[in-house]
Amino acid sequence: MVDPANRRPVASGDLWIENGRIIPAPSDPHIVADRTLDATGMIVMPGGVDMHCHIAGPKVNAARKMRPEEKRTSPPVVRTAHTRSGTTGSVPSTFATGYLYAGLGYTTAFDAAVPPLAARHVHEELHDTPIIDKGFYVLMGNNHYILRQVAANEPERLKAYIAWLLNAAGGYAAKLVNPGGVEVWKTTGGNAGSIDDPIAHFNVAPRQIIREVARTVQELRLPHRVHIHCNNLGIPGNWQTTLQTMQALEGHQGHLTHIQFHSYGGDPDDQRTFCSQVPQLVDYINGHDNLTVDVGQVMFGDTTSMTGDGPLGYFLHQIFGRKWFSSDTEMEAGCGIVPIEYKDKSLVHALQWAIGLEWYLLMQDPWRVAMSTDHPNGGSFLAYPEIIALLMDRGLRQDVLNRVPAGVRERCTLGDITREYTLEEIAIITRAAPARMLGLTRKGHLGPGADADVTIYQPNDDKQRMFELPRYVIHAGEVVVDDGQILPHRDGRLLHVAPTFDAECVPDIQKWFEASYSIQFRNYPVDPSYLHENEVVPSNESSDPASN
Repeated sequence: MVDPANRRPVASGDLWIENGRIIPAPSDPHIVADRTLDATGMIVMPGGVDMHCHIAGPKVNAARKMRPEEKRTSPPVVRTAHTRSGTTGSVPSTFATGYLYAGLGYTTAFDAAVPPLAARHVHEELHDTPIIDKGFYVLMGNNHYILRQVAANEPERLKAYIAWLLNAAGGYAAKLVNPGGVEVWKTTGGNAGSIDDPIAHFNVAPRQIIREVARTVQELRLPHRVHIHCNNLGIPGNWQTTLQTMQALEGHQGHLTHIQFHSYGGDPDDQRTFCSQVPQLVDYINGHDNLTVDVGQVMFGDTTSMTGDGPLGYFLHQIFGRKWFSSDTEMEAGCGIVPIEYKDKSLVHALQWAIGLEWYLLMQDPWRVAMSTDHPNGGSFLAYPEIIALLMDRGLRQDVLNRVPAGVRERCTLGDITREYTLEEIAIITRAAPARMLGLTRKGHLGPGADADVTIYQPNDDKQRMFELPRYVIHAGEVVVDDGQILPHRDGRLLHVAPTFDAECVPDIQKWFEASYSIQFRNYPVDPSYLHENEVVPSNESSDPASN
């Protein structure tokens, strides 16, 4: 059993499950289990937790419509006695998403960017995504009411609104995407060049949005700290913006997502200067325990970029010259969608691949870095086994470095890194760490009281093969995958928060809402009936970064 969250030595033993939870082994030797799985010689880990992916919502549906060619070329999920048919590719259907995650040994996933106006439909989609537990983050970085309260220095109204908005949407966490920059794109077609650029009409800058939302989320003691997609994603030289964003938190807790896309050196007007600045950013994070990251690993192949960052979508359209889509969501957010292909013969793409691996391998503390591909932006979540193999085998990394452009070695440190991950470290970055970062005390471990989400692997020297094909997957105490076959299963739960807020602030929210939105205020909050099978995850008992 590999259970780093409980500081348990990697050793053999028995695991007892009852009513969907892991329980202590019975003290009475005469107690016999109703069913026993013989996992002798196998590797037992908690179910995987994907803390950042895009699997539901308006941008995902738009991407599904934009990629009919994928439906013609990708193998379908075939209907069986226990599964419904579905399409795959970089943007799988709801059914396929649940089956594919479960087949990979993942039992929990969070969509990372939902405009609250679309939350009702997102709940229906997540209910349609089988097996896995799930939730979503609520977009707030360009929400007009939030910008107004930050500019007016109204911390109590800001606090009440963030709590009210999470309740209204049935969401899990506060998400900032290119804070302020998306609003500039929506109004002028531009972007926020730095975190100190003023946002027209609001008299506020991204730095203030980042600091105040982070402070507010920490005061609310939400289970997950503010989830930040920094300004200037994908732009050469953006590492300085990323460092400034870390500093702008002023010690408040923050999670920086798909950090690979924010770690670039060079001149934005000269692609020939593109290089890695991961060591400088890692040094800062190693010295500041208020920060956590997920990677957003780029993998070679065809995929679809979908993001709440509208100007980024247009930037990628200009680079790739492929079809694209941009959309607005009233006072809340925007999005951009572009099909892309990462090529191993491209110096820039190969550097992106290497920069992601640098993050995993240079971070001193694996508890503060989580595996992600920013599915599907850097690649599919189905690439996780390949990433694991690269982390565990330096030789595999060297093989790739030998075939990509030689300039990659000169512009990053990956070729000099000898570290190889252990099984325990893999369990941390794919299970225990993301669960801890999300404040999910019953996920990511195998101790008594944990949700009985368990993945059992057959050992194999080919680590990619091993992690692609779990022998068994157990969700909520039921075997849902047996040797690659989906078995009868129940729906997973929706995980959300319900922070308290000052009801006296609601009339001001309503007044602004009715003057601004195209729908009536009473129709905005999601009715509880849409939450289906759900669980409220409680607030943190402490706001100490070490406890989150």
